[in-house]
Parts: sequence; C-alpha cells; structure tokens
Amino acid sequence: MRRRRSIFRTDPNASPLINTTPLIDVMLVMLVMFIITIPRPTHSVDISLPGVDPGPAVVLDENRVTIDRADVIRWNGEAVDLAQLGRLVKVASDRPEAATLHFEPEARARYLRVDQAIAAIRRNGGTKLAFPGIHQYAAVI
Repeated sequence: MRRRRSIFRTDPNASPLINTTPLIDVMLVMLVMFIITIPRPTHSVDISLPGVDPGPAVVLDENRVTIDRADVIRWNGEAVDLAQLGRLVKVASDRPEAATLHFEPEARARYLRVDQAIAAIRRNGGTKLAFPGIHQYAAVI
C-alpha cells in the first residue's frame, strides 16, 4: 500500500513552534496607527479661580483653627475655605518665628474635612501644630 503524500509538504523534522515575530510586528504597526488616529481631547472645564484674597483674617503668634459639624473651617473665629487656610498657614509659617496653630476640630466633625484641613496645613509649611482639647474625643471612641 502506498503512503499518501500531504499537499502541504511539511518537513517531519521541522520545529512545531510557530514564528510569532511577523505577528508581533503587525500588531505593533496596528497599535501605532491606532494611537495616531485617536483624536485629541478638545473639551475643557471652565473653573473660576479666586481673585485677590481680601485677607480679613489676622495671623497671630498663636492661631486657633477649628472645624464644626457643618464642615466650616474657622481661623481665629472667622470662616475660611481650604485655599484661604493654606494662604494663612503660609503667612504664619513664613514669619521669623513660626506661629503656633491650635487645631481643634469638633468631636463630631467629618473626618474627610479634618483630613483636608491637616493636608492644607502640611502642604503650606505648617510645622508648629498643636491639638488642645483632645479630651473631647474620649466620648466618641
């Protein structure tokens, strides 16, 4: 009986591994073409930047920063936002003798707002930070 020959004429001693180099080359070319054809982002978000700070808050040798339950940050009793807090801390820390900041959040103030305020203080160079009245948290824990 005669053995039938394959129409593909494969070499029985050839390696069974497929050469993937051309496949990878084609994929890289397609990736580059895809990246080139992606349109540039053209949308924008309009934000209003704050103007000149009126600066009603005064920087003393010892300043009191408080946060109440309504997430209002106060600098020596005057309401400020995070940007104003950062500017006031920057002024307080740039003095020859850095001003002390007494940080007193209420026991029921949101942790996120307290964390944002501490981050604003640290970002703007607040190094003398005190936590008076820590005993008020004993009832919370």
